[in-house]
Amino acid sequence: MRVVFDTNVVLDVLLERKPYLQDAATLFAAVEHGWLTGLLCATTITTVYYIGRQKHGRALVHKKLKDLLAMFTVLPVTHPILIEALELDFSDFEDAVLHETVAAADAHGIVTRNEKDFQRSRLRIYSPAELVAVLRALHQ
Repeated sequence: MRVVFDTNVVLDVLLERKPYLQDAATLFAAVEHGWLTGLLCATTITTVYYIGRQKHGRALVHKKLKDLLAMFTVLPVTHPILIEALELDFSDFEDAVLHETVAAADAHGIVTRNEKDFQRSRLRIYSPAELVAVLRALHQ
């Protein structure tokens, strides 16, 4: 199963944000074990760097990003993806870009805590808890 992790789920792990950390960390472990193919939008990497550097400093964020890049496949944001994102009726352009990146990658869906931001999505949207439950059901 190929799933794109929204930036908020990645930041939940990086910043150890409770009460969201448990499900997000479980999903990261599923990627590490090969039960899930974790994908990231290229824009997520720059956002994580910017926010993480403010919280943890440059050296630690570099290490954490290297770990992320070893675990996840990064999907490119291309000119056609940006054009398609502009055509979507999403209130948040960053979410529209993520959505079109996922569509271009033929992934199975997006895992996010901001499901409401993807109400107009034509893709499968999972909350972290929902995706954890799906993975548990598949591996029992």
